[in-house]
Order: sequence, then C-alpha cells, then structure tokens
Amino acid sequence: MGDRTAFRTCPLCEALCGLELTLDDGGAVTRVRGDKDDPFSKGFLCPKGATLGVLDGDPDRLQEALVRDGETHRTAEWDEAFETVRRELAKVVERYGRDAVAVYIGNPTAHSVAGPLYGAAIVKALGTRNLYTASTADQMPKHVSCGHMFGDPLAIPVPDLDRTGHLLMLGANPLESNGSLASAPDFPGRLKAIRERGGKVVVVDPRRTRTAALADEHLFIRPGTDAFLLMALVHTLFAEELVTVRLDGLVNGMDDLRALAVDFAPERVASVTGIPAGTIRRTARELAAADRAAVYGRIGTCTQAFGTLNSWLVDVLNVLTGNLDRPGGAMFPRPAHAPVYRRKKPFTTGRWRSRVRDLPEVNGEFPVATLADEIETPGEGRIRALVTIGGNPALSAPNAARLDRALAGLDFMVSVDPYLNETTRHAHVILPPPRPAQTPHYDIALTGLAVRDYARYSPPVVPLPDGRPSESEILARLALAASGADGDPAALDELIITTTLRKATGLPGSPVHGREADELRKMLDEAGTPTEQRLDMMLRLGPYGDGFGADPSGLTLTRLRTEHPHGLDLGALKPRIDEVLCTTSGRVELCPSTCAADVGRLRAALRAHRPPEFVLIGRRHLRSNNSWLHNVPELVRGSNTCTLQLNTADAARLGVAAGDTVRVASRTGSVDAVAEPTDTVMAGVVSLPHGWGHDRPGTRTAVAREHAGVNVNAVTDEQEIDPLSGNAVFNGVPVTLTRC
Repeated sequence: MGDRTAFRTCPLCEALCGLELTLDDGGAVTRVRGDKDDPFSKGFLCPKGATLGVLDGDPDRLQEALVRDGETHRTAEWDEAFETVRRELAKVVERYGRDAVAVYIGNPTAHSVAGPLYGAAIVKALGTRNLYTASTADQMPKHVSCGHMFGDPLAIPVPDLDRTGHLLMLGANPLESNGSLASAPDFPGRLKAIRERGGKVVVVDPRRTRTAALADEHLFIRPGTDAFLLMALVHTLFAEELVTVRLDGLVNGMDDLRALAVDFAPERVASVTGIPAGTIRRTARELAAADRAAVYGRIGTCTQAFGTLNSWLVDVLNVLTGNLDRPGGAMFPRPAHAPVYRRKKPFTTGRWRSRVRDLPEVNGEFPVATLADEIETPGEGRIRALVTIGGNPALSAPNAARLDRALAGLDFMVSVDPYLNETTRHAHVILPPPRPAQTPHYDIALTGLAVRDYARYSPPVVPLPDGRPSESEILARLALAASGADGDPAALDELIITTTLRKATGLPGSPVHGREADELRKMLDEAGTPTEQRLDMMLRLGPYGDGFGADPSGLTLTRLRTEHPHGLDLGALKPRIDEVLCTTSGRVELCPSTCAADVGRLRAALRAHRPPEFVLIGRRHLRSNNSWLHNVPELVRGSNTCTLQLNTADAARLGVAAGDTVRVASRTGSVDAVAEPTDTVMAGVVSLPHGWGHDRPGTRTAVAREHAGVNVNAVTDEQEIDPLSGNAVFNGVPVTLTRC
C-alpha cells in the first residue's frame, strides 16, 4: 500500500501545533512535519513535536496492563487488572473510609481529551476529598487570583500577542517552554512580530534566557521578589497619576489598592529586587504610555512564596493601564466547547481542610506539598491508597525523596501511565493508555488559554488492536471500579450526556432551553465513540455551536472533523468581560480581601529582607517537558543536559570550574551536580533543570536512566508554600554550595 499521510494536533506542550504525520503500512510514524494548513500554527514545529514518532514507537512504552507480583511487575489481562483495582480499593474504603483513598492528576492529563472528560468522574466515584494535582506545583496561584478577581478560577486572561504593542513578561521563557497559560504556536515568531511592528518586549528574569536575549530589554531580578517589583509598578502608576481604567462601572477596590501600594515605592524595593528605582519608574511609565500593552507572568512567578500576589498584581496592572479585556491587551479566550450560558458560583476556598497541616482546600484540591504528610502521619483519615493519572510526583513534588519513600508504604496504588517510571514503580496495577497515534485529540483545557479562538479535532490515525481499551475507556472503567461496580464504561458516558442535556434544556439562555433532552440525544452521532458523542454535545452547546439545529451554520463535531481537518480559526480574541464575570458584586474585584490581607506578609518581608548567599531556581529546555520526554534519544542529546548553572564570579570565588562537581544542599537534602559557570545567571543565583533524576531501581526507561541527571526536588522544601494557593515554592530556595 505504501506510506500514507495523516494530520493531528501535537499533544506534547501547550502550543497546539498541527502536525503532518507519515505512516508506513504497519502504522509506525516515520516522519513528522508541521501542518502548513493549520490556521493557528501554520506549519510551525519544535524539536519535541518532530520526535512524536519516536515517542509513539518507544519500545519502553507499556502496551499491556501490569500487576505487581512481589517486587516486580507482570503483564495481566485487562479484566484481571480492573478486578484487582475494584477489589483492593473496596478493601481500603471498607476498612478506613473514602478519604483513605487519594487521587493525583498529573500535568499530561491537560494535554489529552480523556483526562478532562473523566478525571472528575473518578474523584466523584471515590467520594474522597483527598485530591491532589500538578496545579499546586505549577499554576494554582493564577487560578486563585482570577477566582477572586473575576469569580471564575478558569477565567484566565492571556496576552493578545498578535495585536499588542508592548509586552511585559515575568517568570516566562516561551522560547524554551513554547508558552504556558497562553497557548500560542510559534511564540518566538509572535514575539519577533511585536518588535517588527514597532512594539517593545521586556523580560524580567533572574537568567538571561533565550527569551530574554530576544527581547528589547531584560531586567535581572532576584528570585522570589517579583511581588515587590509589581507592587512598585502599581505604586508608580498611582503616584504619577498614570492610571487609566476603561472598564467603566465594572471595577471595585481602586482606593483600597491605592492605599496598599503606598509603602512600596520603587526606591524602597530597589535593593530587594536588584532593579534600580529609575528603571522601575520608567517601566511603569512605558507600560502606561503604550497604546496597547499586556503584562504576562508565568511559572516563575507562580512557584514563589508570594505566587498568588504575583498573579493578582499582573492582572491589576492590566486593569490599571486600561488593557484588560481590550484588543492588544490581556483578553479572555472563548473556547468552542465551553457554554457561555452557564453561570458559575462565585469562587471560594477553604470549604474543607487537610488533616495534618490544616491547609485549606483550593479549587477542590489540597497542595501536593502535603501529600507525603497525609500518607505518613498515623491517625484517622490517613491515606492508604492512591490513584495516579499521568504525572510523576516522585520526581516533580517538593522534597520528592520524601514522597517517593511514602509511596512505597501505601496499601494499594493504581496508576494510569504509559511508563514504568519513578512514580509508577510503586503501583500495584498500571493501566497504560494507547500510543498517541491510536488516540483521538481535542484540547479541552488548552483552547481556553489560546491567544486566538481556535478548535481542532484529531481522530486516531492508527486503529487499536482487538481488546485494547482506549484511554477514555480505561478512565471510564477506572471510575466504575472506584465506585465498586464493573459494568460497561459506555454507561458512564451515557449518564453524563443525558444529565448534561437535561440541565441545558432547563437553563434560560441555553440554545436548547425548553426542548426535550431525549430528542437532542438522538441527534448525536450514533456512529461516534462515547468520547466523540460527548465532544459533539459540548460543541453544539458552545458559543459557536449549532444549538442542535437552532443555527444550521453552527459548529458540530462532524463539521469540525470533515470540513476543517486542519483546524478552524474562530478569529481574534474578543472583549467578553460581561460573559466572564461571576463575582458576587458582578464587578472586577481589583483589591480582593484575601489578597489585600496577604500584602501584610509582603510588607513584613520587605522590612525583614536578608537575602541568603545563594538561592536556587529551576529552568526548562526546548527539548524537554518536565520528566516526560527523557526517554527519547533525540531529546537528551547536546545542550539538553542536567547541569548546575551559577554566575561566573560566584564560581571563581568558590574555586569552581566548568565540569567540577558541586554539592547543592538545603534543609531537605542535597545533590551533586556538574557545574556550568555562566554570566547568564545573576550573582547569588544557581539553576538546576526540572524533571531529572532517573536513577531509581525498578523503572523501565532505558534512555532516561542512561541520562539520569539529578533531581532538583531533592533540595526543594515541601514545608514552603504560597499560603493563598498552597502552591509549592520552587524558585528562591535557599541553598548552600560546596565544591566536591
């Protein structure tokens, strides 16, 4: 038959790039190129996407279920694996109660269609309050700040990159990460376009990253001090009467915010941040003077002790400069699958609290920083069983070595993961999802963060072997097993579909208000899989949908798949603050009481500031995505190495040369890393990349083991969190250095 071509969205990062795949007769991916007909990515391809075929055909990728047999794992029939899960979870629940089972949902689930569709069903089936996700090691501060400001923790403004004239970025390195909480294929090209049209890009970062090198201006900042800089910018806007608010009648708290900022004059914070007062004032003036500007903060600002204040102040600046919900500013995407008629309850936290450290629930979950506490600490409510879906918390959690030890003591653990890795080696049952080529794709999570409204559905390009469950079937069946049942997983989808349609027909403003749910159910594509039927329903009820025939030109899954196989551009972002706001007041809360109260902690930190000799930050590489891709030979070569970067002057003072081994130590432990002196890191700062440390016994990732590196989270501290969000602190970690 010869080679054939297929198209799909890349599932490896947040950029949503379209791919053109070449497959041989056996279904192996032999070549990957950018899909030049994708209206969003237009053929852009990064090194990660180019190796999708290698990842898809990785010989270490699990193809069958595994069950623990003593100290090793053996292959098992799927029925046996699910029966083991059902039986063992039931034992734990019967003996210790529902909260004795915890769920951890990792970052990879956000890059799948099945994870967002079935994760909540699994948690609900278990009836546990012990939910943990990668969000509290990443972006939870942004959810909290947006929840308090706009009422919806998922209403996250993104920079309108294609129309802005001035971009201020903090803690972001999109030339390496491809962007995050701002899905934008070819982020580098979009930044260059800002400069080409006469705009300005300013990067604030403790390292001169590739992104900083591309920018018009790079401001070195001491790790962990972004909140002081942001508050000084707010102070300057008020003090110099540069505030412009365009959301007339929709903003509360202006006077309260002005009062909070009084103590944070640029001259007061300059010595703390390392940025001169004159530079801070100029930065504020340029931001205010720009015709169209956006402030964008990412993981470097979230993984700090003041992560929520950072996230809040980023959008405060967007409001104060008149750039929130405005073309060229910070805008709210309108994903095709998310209905706009459904009003959410105003955001709140602390509805329940963790057992050991009394930490508040945020967004329905507890901080991953306290997961080891809950497993190790005796007493009623102790976690005895764990369900992990993607992710690798034995590497990615703060003080990961402690969590790794804790996982070994669980009564039962089940993992949905394609690899036997540092986390899943502890599992009693491993349920591997199929290869990417065998899996459908629609970005439920990430299109809600895209810098243009866009939709694309990618059907599987290779059929599943007989008896091999899809990822959706695995998660649906896991939900049934968690509830103590073992039936047809399609029954779960049917329940969700009928429940959703009944709610939609009863809600005023819905495109199907007043109609019969049974009639609508019959209109869904009977030939489609349950996952496809759910997607079809969501698109039809969404803002661009056909409303089940009410708008014959509207969107359906069939139309998206057949008429737009390369994706559908739904246009530039549009002002929609009225659709988004669901605070109790119905206004943007510029100075929410929770954030205002935490400014007292910031003020105290300013008075008591005594910087340690060295602080640690993480870093990313273009060819790496956390710990996912270290088993792909092409992605662990060359410059993608696990080295300790430190300032050249610091290295000389310590007598450290390139290639020397340096011990990095903190309260929680130490690692020995190879030194890389460089002037791209500011003095007093050291940097280790995230996701390495592949030297544990019992794993089956041969390439990753050969390039093990060291785990930066051996020296991060699970006791240090942002109190408003529970997010782990990975940046600004005090450490000591010793030449070995």
